[in-house]
Amino acid sequence: MAGPGLFLLLSLGILGFSHADTLISMDSSFCHGELKVIYPELDIDRCLTIPENLRKKISTVWHVPQIYFSGANVDKDYILMMFDPDAPSHSQPTRACWRHWLVVDIKGINLKEGRLAGTTLTDYSSPAPPRNSGLHRYQFMLFEQPPHSTVSLSEEEEASLGNWDPNFFAARFNLGNPVAALQFLTQNYMDE
Repeated sequence: MAGPGLFLLLSLGILGFSHADTLISMDSSFCHGELKVIYPELDIDRCLTIPENLRKKISTVWHVPQIYFSGANVDKDYILMMFDPDAPSHSQPTRACWRHWLVVDIKGINLKEGRLAGTTLTDYSSPAPPRNSGLHRYQFMLFEQPPHSTVSLSEEEEASLGNWDPNFFAARFNLGNPVAALQFLTQNYMDE
């Protein structure tokens, strides 16, 4: 028997809501905190879908965004992760989660000023979904880093960006819950 959640999702589709709206509403609780991801023509401070006219720029033109977290404690260090849980597609995420960026040892004062100075474990990789793979969620999670901890990737994690488990990574280093999280949806800029 279908529960009320399934009925709501089916109703949304019938009433003309897009797949993007459904994904955003399903993940609306994911976005919390005061995290901001700033690209040259786009400030992201809530869950959203990248406008069609900016998809090419976010994939091929813009590089590392600025990261702001006004709620940062200047006496703490932080960890930022960015990943795609929909690789290679939302309907068949066989390579999820694809790690796009991982930075540790970020000073709180730097986050307050929009400078992401820290130790990069995975270089930033622009969101560039494959053609005809539909919408992808790009998720950013910010954690407080435990004091005096050394955070690193295992050899297996370093060998592949795909099939990464951010929850296992967070548990391995006792990160707890993220202090802030944000996501946006986009698709290949050549898709309609």
